[in-house]
Amino acid sequence: LLAGGHPSLSSGVLMETASALEPGLYIVAGPIGNLGDLTPRAAEILRLADVIAVEDTRVSARLLRAAGSDRPMLPYHDHSADHVRARLVDRMAGESVALLSDAGTPLISDPGYKLVRDARAAGRRVTTLPGPSAAIAALTLSGLPTDRFLFMGFLASKAKARGDALDEVAALRATLVFYESGPRLSESLSAMAAHLGDREAAVSREISKAFEETVTGSLSILSARYADAPPKGEIVVVVGPPGDAPPASAEDADAALREALTRLPVSKAAGEVAKKLGLDRRALYDRAMELKG
Repeated sequence: LLAGGHPSLSSGVLMETASALEPGLYIVAGPIGNLGDLTPRAAEILRLADVIAVEDTRVSARLLRAAGSDRPMLPYHDHSADHVRARLVDRMAGESVALLSDAGTPLISDPGYKLVRDARAAGRRVTTLPGPSAAIAALTLSGLPTDRFLFMGFLASKAKARGDALDEVAALRATLVFYESGPRLSESLSAMAAHLGDREAAVSREISKAFEETVTGSLSILSARYADAPPKGEIVVVVGPPGDAPPASAEDADAALREALTRLPVSKAAGEVAKKLGLDRRALYDRAMELKG
């Protein structure tokens, strides 16, 4: 047993000659709401690490108290200067550094990837302690397909940038996962409906907390629901994949052929359009000859 009576971690994490952790970086997933979701292994790392890099010391102090940890904290976030990161990497040569976000798994819409990158470049030991993630939890609550999904994080606040991001993934046959805030929720849902189509979606908030809620419906219905009553708490929006695309029309085929014929000979133009639109290549070849003639 370690000092304090805590069971030891799996071999390879503790030094053979002492109860301290091996030097390196420990990526620690914390709860997304319910403190009971902190894993025993994560709690032990928080009790043993030489220093804990956190986004906000006030937020993390509550979790450390619950874990029985009195280890020192050091602020580390998106606005930290490069020298703060370099100092942490230097410390990893002889000390254990735990990385803890305000909620959930670090690096998922949280700062940290640069620290991991630089630690690896310096040859430091890097390990992760898996745990809660709001994106994955919301997927399980949504009732939408989970065999293929894309995590989008937070959309941009400006309409043009937000629309451009949605247009990029509109044709992707996958479920989409977004983080959002209450005041922006209705506007974001409306933009999703406009750029993605009025798909089925789910809005989850306060996951694992007393007032956990998941509401499902089309994007337009959900947007209207929250227009006058923005919800509180952490919010995840899950949007289902697009439905089957309607078959291409003759006008669609002609437009695609005319464009392709500006770049390619008839045979290759017909082949390209057939592959793109799922139409018969021979029929497209005959039509391309008519257009070219």
